[in-house]
Amino acid sequence: MAGTGSMPGSATRPNRRKLILAGALVVLVGAMAFDTTVVRIGSTEDFRQQAFDPDRFGTTEFPRIREFVTDRAPDAPTLATELAADKAAAVAAYGTMAGAFPVMTVALTGTVGDGNSGVFNVAVDGMPDDVVVRIQTGPAINGTELRDVTGDIEFNAFTNQIEYQDAGSGINRAMAAETLSDLDRDSLTGKTVSVTGAFTLINPKNWLVTPVAVEVVQ
Repeated sequence: MAGTGSMPGSATRPNRRKLILAGALVVLVGAMAFDTTVVRIGSTEDFRQQAFDPDRFGTTEFPRIREFVTDRAPDAPTLATELAADKAAAVAAYGTMAGAFPVMTVALTGTVGDGNSGVFNVAVDGMPDDVVVRIQTGPAINGTELRDVTGDIEFNAFTNQIEYQDAGSGINRAMAAETLSDLDRDSLTGKTVSVTGAFTLINPKNWLVTPVAVEVVQ
């Protein structure tokens, strides 16, 4: 009669299977640990993982943007003269390429003319007669000049185009809160103002300046 014992090696098969599964689990856990980044609360990596807050971004970035523009801006007549003489050299000295057009820095003092929706003409002594200078004073501030003027706030630092646009809006709101909140737009016409800001050089005969500093002189 045949023996009733198990076939040779059959008792070791479940153990071998368990060892194989255990080994695979160790490899999987090791791979997960290798691919995991430990993020310290409050660190730069922690902020990146939070939802993007354009107003916090704007408040953080605006002071250095203002300093950059202020340090680099020529007076308006000088800029107009140098643009007419050698546009490329003037852009290199006072501007930053942002896509197809440069964003220029400028400082000006002039008499405020008529305004519409917070945008005012400014007559600046020494400017060519065919160059129109305007400043936008809000409440709504449009454009991305302040976002683009330093050249180091780039699209690939954001999740998508919406965040990139929101970053510009956040900077504009931070500027308006610090620079324009006390400005009396209703009585601005006829006053002399000193303005430092930036504009996109699309039409060299028409400058729409987004300010980083505004002072009503008289």
